[in-house]
Amino acid sequence: MKFVIQRVRQAQVEIDGGIFSQIGRGFLVLTGICDADTQATAEKMVKKLIGLRIFEDAQGKTNLSLKDVDGQLLIVSQFTLYADCRKGKRPSFVRAGSPQHAQQLYDQIIDLCKKEIPVVNTGVFGADMKITLTNDGPFTVVLDSAELGV
Repeated sequence: MKFVIQRVRQAQVEIDGGIFSQIGRGFLVLTGICDADTQATAEKMVKKLIGLRIFEDAQGKTNLSLKDVDGQLLIVSQFTLYADCRKGKRPSFVRAGSPQHAQQLYDQIIDLCKKEIPVVNTGVFGADMKITLTNDGPFTVVLDSAELGV
């Protein structure tokens, strides 16, 4: 499982030319899922996500979590995070999770986040989405379950 976490001032998802969902200050989380991922993987990744202290405190140190700043979440499924570009010029996506498996875990990730964070918005799994954001910093962090030993 991979999360690309962008600290944002605002972010929104457009589908078919209209705004589907949006958030203010918080995290835009692009979420990639592979077939080896499990509910336990999702639980550990969400715990890490929620606990990340990447908002500035009064002294300007990145010391505050999403909860500490009443931050919001926008979670968007993005299978292209599992692109394999090692051969040729056209990425392969065979490492991405099957749509059924990925959607099930994506929904679980959303449910887990909603238990911790009051405002959790999403994209639509498998939809053609346009994402706009104001990256705060910019500050972007990549969480990879393989690197976290999950």
